[in-house]
Amino acid sequence: MELIKLEIISPEGIIYSDNVQLLTVPGDAGEFGILAGHASVLSLLNTGVISIQDKNNIEIEVAINGGYVHVVEHKVLCMVDGAIALSGDDNNLARAIAEAKALLEKAEASPFTVSAAVSKFDNIKR
Repeated sequence: MELIKLEIISPEGIIYSDNVQLLTVPGDAGEFGILAGHASVLSLLNTGVISIQDKNNIEIEVAINGGYVHVVEHKVLCMVDGAIALSGDDNNLARAIAEAKALLEKAEASPFTVSAAVSKFDNIKR
């Protein structure tokens, strides 16, 4: 499968930077998937979870509290206000999930949006 370069950047620095197979982002008009060769687009991002399928077919989840995404043919740039990567061993993952829930609850988003995002990473360990 063809890969696309993904960068997720927050004010704290680079959260994620690598080639990926696929990602799904919480766009302003709803979730949408991005593959290599995607049409150019610029969209606001809502509070939610960016789902990534990396080049090794590993799924990674990154909780965000808003921002924007810019897609060009072979690159995706996500500029976000805050982000927590949800990956690692059990202890680090549990801490990351707690931090992500706190981040999303602080976001100025509807309770429904926050609840939908939280439910995604509540299922990560299942």
